[in-house]
Amino acid sequence: MTTFDKREEGFEKKFAVDEELKFKANARRNRLLGLWAASKLGLSGPEADAYAKEVVVADFEEAGEDDVFRKIRKDLDAKGVKDTDQQIRQAMDELMAKAVLEIQAGK
Repeated sequence: MTTFDKREEGFEKKFAVDEELKFKANARRNRLLGLWAASKLGLSGPEADAYAKEVVVADFEEAGEDDVFRKIRKDLDAKGVKDTDQQIRQAMDELMAKAVLEIQAGK
């Protein structure tokens, strides 16, 4: 194996690890976001956990995070919760940062 081949293999492995971490971070962020929204919807305990799982599943509808945002927005609107789009997006950003830190810490 040449140096170039070894380097290419290293890049491929790093890409695979990065993609796995990205997937895990998104899933964790979505679970945390689901719990955040559940508290605003008045859900707790098993109901909050079930709702968080729904949010995680919603992310598989399409690429990107807009499907998750739409679910949260629709559910908050249905319950009359007045959080703005900006507040939801801010929560998404903050919870993504938290998710990444948790994964890096091995939690």
